[in-house]
This record gives sequence, structure tokens and C-alpha cells, in this order.
Amino acid sequence: MDAAEFRKRGKEMVDYIADYLEKIDKRQVFPDVEPGYLRPLIPDCAPQDPESFEDVFKDIEKIIMPGAASPACTELETVMLDWLGKMINLPEAFLAGKDGQGGGVIQGSASEATLISLLAARTKTIRWLQSEKPELTEADIMSRLVAYASDQAHSSVERAALIGAVKIKKVPSGDTFSVCGSALKKVLDEDKASGLIPFFFCATLGTTPCCSFDKLLELGPICNKENIWMHIDAAYAGSAFICPEFRHLLNGVEFADSFNFNPHKWLLVNFDCSHWQIPLGRRFRSLKLWFVLRMYGVTGLQEHVRKHVRLSHQFEHLVLQDGRFEICAEVVLGLVCFRLKGSNELNKALLKSINEAKKIHLVPCHLREKFVLRFAICSRTVESTHIKFAWQHISQLATDLLKTWEQNHHQQ
Repeated sequence: MDAAEFRKRGKEMVDYIADYLEKIDKRQVFPDVEPGYLRPLIPDCAPQDPESFEDVFKDIEKIIMPGAASPACTELETVMLDWLGKMINLPEAFLAGKDGQGGGVIQGSASEATLISLLAARTKTIRWLQSEKPELTEADIMSRLVAYASDQAHSSVERAALIGAVKIKKVPSGDTFSVCGSALKKVLDEDKASGLIPFFFCATLGTTPCCSFDKLLELGPICNKENIWMHIDAAYAGSAFICPEFRHLLNGVEFADSFNFNPHKWLLVNFDCSHWQIPLGRRFRSLKLWFVLRMYGVTGLQEHVRKHVRLSHQFEHLVLQDGRFEICAEVVLGLVCFRLKGSNELNKALLKSINEAKKIHLVPCHLREKFVLRFAICSRTVESTHIKFAWQHISQLATDLLKTWEQNHHQQ
């Protein structure tokens, strides 16, 4: 949708709302639909090709408004989460279907999703242990519970454990910044020998610092065998799994108990839109998901993801052509971790000059002992020309910095 159409549709929307308010007394005060009314009215999966705004909007009056006092919010959400689940080829057990045990709900962020999963895992473990050993008090069990996550996991996982009042331990990641099965098993064996109770592991697909992927196919069987809840945090990377060429990164999801990804990070849905939630009342967040999935179609969203990945590889290529720089982690999706060959102080100075120039903005990270710059492709409107501009800008600032750096060090 270009700016001209956006203006036109925005005005139509204002007219629709004004008409609704003006004629509200003509509308039925309480819906007469039955529970489950909405699912048969819409397709059971997302359209492959884009649909027109007119077609989507017509369905508001036909499908949504008859259930507007609330059932529509809940029911559209259930169906939209099934659409998303099918788009990334989640196992059937994760879907609600017509009468399934699975299904998803929309949450505000991955942080909340992790907390809810941890609390659910905690309750499940306490109940199971008390059924096995009734003499154990909840306090006895709580004092021995331990959660685990990669040393590359987002800080929100640690925060979830703090709120959940349980210990959390970081599992060391390997050379590619991923957690493997043997690393988790080592920590579990040590803790069980000390009388602790491992109960929750958060696997990360697409870590925040460098977009690395924990090895689900190794970790999942261990968690299942040890009766540990495995939650998968794929907040950013999960959206890429709509493209068949990236779906292998999700292999092993069948071992998981819960899974989260954020369409608001990479599927053109505005914030917030994540999965699994506490509240019963809800905002109508599934409506925007419905509009986006229909107006782009699966093919449009796949092209959006693929374009960003192409552009990140373009930037990677430009970095690799300049002998002064190095790439610090494998470029898989839309994130490039790079730095000047040299000290952390030099790279901190480069970052400072980039961000102070205010042409582009980079957020750094630490990968082991290295201070690393992160180039993230995330704008809906980004083009190849922006990548070239960004690299020329960074390259020139690096040249200027290295001149003054060498002069200063030469004088010393």
C-alpha cells in the first residue's frame, strides 16, 4: 500500500467509524452467534497471494461485526494463530484446529511469553513431584528448582526466573554461539547430583547478539527424557520459517512444550503481537494480523523476508571486500555482526562516530571478549541503495578514525 492509497483508506476508515458511532442504536446490543461461529466463515489457512483491501474490509461487516461484543476477538485470534502455525509448518499438536489440544494466543512480547511458559512449567513440576512424593512441600520443591538458558539468551529469560522465584543457570555456548546437547547434559548431571531439580530450558532460535541457533535436535530429546519443559524463543528468527529454505532451523520443535515468535518483529504487523498470554480480556490484536496476512499473502511475506536476507548478504559481501574489517558470526538471516580488526577500544570509537553522525544507528554486542557492531536489516522500505550508502558512510568514518588513531598512537 503506497502513501496515496494509505491516505484514501485512512479516510474511509474514519468514515466507517463515524457512521458506526452515529448509527450505533440501530445495531444489536448482544451478539446472537454461537461459540465457534467464526472458524467456518474463513479459510483454514492464510492465502498464498495478496487480496485487495476492499475484499478484506467487506469481511469486517460480514464476519467480525456479528460477534463484535467479544467472541470475534477470541475466535479470530485462535484461527490466526493456526494460520501462522501452518505458515511455519508447526507440528499438528501445536494447532487448535476444530477441537485440538494445542493452539496459540497473542501476547505483548517474547518476555511475557517466556515468563508464562516458565510459570506453567513450575506449576506442572510441583504438581507432578507432589503426586509422586506427597511429603514434599511446595517450599521444599521451589528451593531446589532450576531453569536453564544459553549464555547468549535474552536477558528477559533471567528476568522470568527472578519473577518466578527460581534459580537460573547459563549453559555455555560453543564456537558458533549455540548450545549443544552435551553442554546441557553436563550442567544437568552436576545439578541433579547436588540435589537440585532441573525443570525448564529455554532454547533460543536467533539469539539477540548474533542470531545463532541452539541445537534443538540434540537438546529436545534430553529435555523430554529428563522431564524438563522446553520453551523455544524464536522472537526474531521465527518469522523466517515461513520460507521453506529456512524452515530446517526449526527442526526439533516437535520436542518443545511451548514456542514463541513475534510477527511484529519481521512480518509487517505493528507492535505488539507475540504468543501465549495471561489475560482473558484482550485487545483485538488478531485483526491486524488478519489484514496483513491477507493483503500480503504468504508469497508477499516470504519475499519481504527474502529481500532482507539478500540485503544482509550484500552488506556482508561489502564488509568482506574491505581487509580492515572482519565478520564475527555466520550471517543466516537479516543481521550482520562485524568489526574493525583491532582492539575493542577502536571499535567503540567507530561505533561512537557512526552513532554521533546520526545517518544510521547501530547497536553493539559482546561476543566472548570481542566488542562487535551489529548491522540489522529491519525497515519495510529498505533497498539496496540504503545498504550501499550505509557501507560507504561506515567505511569513510573508519578511514577518518584510523588516520587519527594511528597519529595519536604514533605520537605516544
